[in-house]
Amino acid sequence: MKKKTAVEPEIVDVETNQSQHLRHLLQEMLRIRHFEDKCAELYTEMKIRGFLHLYNGEEAVAVGVMQALQPDDAIVATYREHGQAIARGIAMNIVMAEMFGKQEGCCRGRGGSMHLFDQEHRFYGGNAIVGGGLPLAVGLALADKKLGRKRVNCCFFGDGAMAEGEFHESMNLAALWEVPVLFVCENNQYAMGTALKYSHAVTNLVQKADSYGVSSASVDGMDVLAVESAAQEAAAMVRDTGKPFFLECVTYRFRAHSMFDPEFYREKTEVEQWKQRCPIEMLTKKLTEQGLLSGVELAAMERSVVVEIENAIAFAEAGTWEPTAELTRFVYSESGVGR
Repeated sequence: MKKKTAVEPEIVDVETNQSQHLRHLLQEMLRIRHFEDKCAELYTEMKIRGFLHLYNGEEAVAVGVMQALQPDDAIVATYREHGQAIARGIAMNIVMAEMFGKQEGCCRGRGGSMHLFDQEHRFYGGNAIVGGGLPLAVGLALADKKLGRKRVNCCFFGDGAMAEGEFHESMNLAALWEVPVLFVCENNQYAMGTALKYSHAVTNLVQKADSYGVSSASVDGMDVLAVESAAQEAAAMVRDTGKPFFLECVTYRFRAHSMFDPEFYREKTEVEQWKQRCPIEMLTKKLTEQGLLSGVELAAMERSVVVEIENAIAFAEAGTWEPTAELTRFVYSESGVGR
């Protein structure tokens, strides 16, 4: 009997921790989804200006991958990076202030939607150039290797970036130099408005990584648990070996490429078919069927997200514009060399 009473609390703790973790994953995806939906509204109200690329449908990728990363690891993202920033732990009010162009934002309002950056969280963009983040990630990884740091440099990019020269150059150098980069391809089937089959002669993207001798895997990017598991294995391999790894997450964006996109290139029926595999609804169903989440608890979870977003908007609206006298600040640097 003593053995039994010693083991039972441990089993309960494991089950409780697992339940809490699953609810955490759902909460994080809900935060991203509601944030993006609200950004779309704010954009139509002209409170958010410039370009805006939303992450609806791809939440499982950002949330799943972030579970495998440590605080010292670096993240390099694309211009569709709100999801990664929020999942990384950058405060929503800071992100919203940046979207509003206020100096309380993570880039003092200078970056906006496409250029989120936060040194504290080692979040290095937000890169507006397609494929532009790939060589940056290789450079960060090379620095870690030379300094003997056991870090993972995680680089998010889309399938469109894999048709760019930077992808091939970066993969080649990462493999040649044996540097710790976790290449995460968010394959959402379209490079802006161009379907994968029209931009890649070889549509099996994992084969491209294999051609450089880089270990690789492909995972269902609509299943947050599958993404988390694959990312944990990939990140552990990168950390242990110091070598690169390529992870393809097959996903789909529910909204158009950007708020300017009329979306004439894909059928509405296709979008609706993918929405049947919504990562949030899939996890919600799983938790509900297992008795780990009630309707009341889900409603409370969503209410807390709504309040968080409302507070973020209030923070952004109360923020301040950068003084015109500081517009040239950070543009030029006077080092005094040669004086």
